[in-house]
Amino acid sequence: MSELDHSEPTKGRTLPGKYYTSDEIFAEERKRVLHSQWFCVGRKEELKADGEFFLADVAGDSIIVTRSEDQTSAFHNVCRHRGTQLVCDSTGEFPNCRIQCPYHRWTYDAKGQLIAAPHMDETPNFNLDEWPLLSPQLAEWEGFLFVNLNESAAPLQTAFAPFENALRPWRVSDLRIGHRESYDVATNWKMVFQNFNECYHCLSVHPGLNDLSPVNDCSNEFEQGRFLGGPMQLASESMTTTGQRVATSIRSLDSDDQSCVYYYTLMPNMLFALHPDFVVAWTIFPAGPGKTKIVANWLFEPESIALPDFSPDPAIQFWHTTNQQDWAICQQTYLGVSSRAYRPGPWSLKESISQAFDDEYVRAMQ
Repeated sequence: MSELDHSEPTKGRTLPGKYYTSDEIFAEERKRVLHSQWFCVGRKEELKADGEFFLADVAGDSIIVTRSEDQTSAFHNVCRHRGTQLVCDSTGEFPNCRIQCPYHRWTYDAKGQLIAAPHMDETPNFNLDEWPLLSPQLAEWEGFLFVNLNESAAPLQTAFAPFENALRPWRVSDLRIGHRESYDVATNWKMVFQNFNECYHCLSVHPGLNDLSPVNDCSNEFEQGRFLGGPMQLASESMTTTGQRVATSIRSLDSDDQSCVYYYTLMPNMLFALHPDFVVAWTIFPAGPGKTKIVANWLFEPESIALPDFSPDPAIQFWHTTNQQDWAICQQTYLGVSSRAYRPGPWSLKESISQAFDDEYVRAMQ
């Protein structure tokens, strides 16, 4: 049986070790999951002026995301001449919204059209119009930007239909980034999802969390498919170091939503924690079997951020500490799973959503 034969179901057990450590399987994940599903690359608000850009690493493929005339575009970071990467800086600004290759000065406009190619007019049958930058599919949802490297993929609106209205009460597209942290974690990207999808570990890994939100007071609205999760009851005002809110309540929430924190995961690379007064959104960038970058954004109402006494530190510190606890246990798990002694173990009933993630992952790999 080939290492890449995924016909065996998980049968209530965790995945075999090869799914976390194999370079060959990671290469197949890129094709079947990471490059075939809608992949979050960032927030639209990161591009504030025409010509600004940022780079996104979509599991090994570098994507330029840029803005011009209030329109956002995405391009593969590959010159159409000899394949040179057009930019190396993670963020920056294109002068006059022109993208120029540093090698032979082929130049593209904001729509990716080739507008200058020095001396190529001497080449027979060369036509500028035939050599635009290649563009993945790009879509916006709740203020986030997503790309899909599969040219035949269903539109995002279709793919996200089951989850389309889940975040609507928080008006996430209207919120703004109040703080950002970036983490480099030596673990497999799937372990980050599996950990986030269960609170079986919370009492041992996050001893202070139960006081704010009892780990047994949870339920799930989504129990299968790419979108998973649901609410946990709050025993405090919010998930902060003080247990109190750091900003005014998000004004569109009803009383039920203000008494809970909602946790959702979106395969392949998003996690959400939605509070009465702020939202934390994590974007996961798999870089190899045991290498993952995670970007966390704390989102608040613009009116709260503008207040002179706005102080989000208790919210930032609570989740920064919780993140570090999670990443540490995920790294420790990766080390154990990498051992020859590892064998798939049984899921507990408290890990049903993690098991649902594995089931969806296996389905995608098949």
